[in-house]
Amino acid sequence: MSRIGYIRVSTEHQETARQQEIMCDYQVDRIFSEKISGANKDRPQLRAMLDYVREGDTLYIESISRLGRSTKDLLNIIDTLTEVGVTLISHKENIDTGTPAGKFMLTVFAALSQLEREQLKQRQREGIEIAKAQGKYTGRKPTPIDWTRFSQLYGEWKSKSITGRDFMRRMGLSANTFYRRVREYEAEHGIAEPVSA
Repeated sequence: MSRIGYIRVSTEHQETARQQEIMCDYQVDRIFSEKISGANKDRPQLRAMLDYVREGDTLYIESISRLGRSTKDLLNIIDTLTEVGVTLISHKENIDTGTPAGKFMLTVFAALSQLEREQLKQRQREGIEIAKAQGKYTGRKPTPIDWTRFSQLYGEWKSKSITGRDFMRRMGLSANTFYRRVREYEAEHGIAEPVSA
């Protein structure tokens, strides 16, 4: 029976020291650690940990949010651990899935955690709508365009001297912005030719 630790932070700039300290307190035998968003389902160290654990092992985490960001993902991971016969212990929430109460509490905490995130997103959307109504929110500013340069490259592109990709690269535009600017340019100059790459 092994004691396994799983550590995760969302970005490269965040530190894992606090979680490492917790794992030392639990005297884990092995730690799987990664710096990647919990919203990302393809987490290499999570996958490696799930492949590694065996019946009778105990998995230690700092909090349930380290393991999964949505209730669905978290419960899927818990189901996988349960099927293998692995106990989960979450430090922050004081949850031990080796007990019926622990399993129930885990489900409740996961649901509350997701609800909190959804409410935050809703408040952000409402804030943006209010700012728009007050004329304070304009969204991202459009990429400034050097129309003289654009016109020159447009001519080269239409004469097939350069490809659409060359045009985009030289102007530093994404495909969506490029085609939007081409439509603007053609409308402004009365050009009715179909856009093609």
